[in-house]
Amino acid sequence: MLNLLYMYEKKTQPLASQRVFFIRLGRNLLFMLLLILFSLLIGVIGYHYLAEASWIDAFHNASMILSGMGPVITIASETGKIFSSFYALFSGLVFVTNVGVLLAPVMHRIMHRIHLEA
Repeated sequence: MLNLLYMYEKKTQPLASQRVFFIRLGRNLLFMLLLILFSLLIGVIGYHYLAEASWIDAFHNASMILSGMGPVITIASETGKIFSSFYALFSGLVFVTNVGVLLAPVMHRIMHRIHLEA
């Protein structure tokens, strides 16, 4: 039973219980939140030191970029613009990764259930 908490069951094994499913979902959600916080930290530090924004403006801009809303401050320095460009690309990848991490247990459960019924 403990093995099901860390690895997905194989197609020959029975479907995991709801408890195990929710533990997996929670673990993936926690990983997703840590990835967001780490990404936000990168953005805040980068905008503060490279784009010369105040801490609150750096946090605001990094949050907006990471959420997909777009930049809110004007960046004057070239290094700040380069950082902003790469951070925007990085943020897009983080968003796609987070969707995959969150949906992995759900999609596995759906696919496993379909296979069991066949």
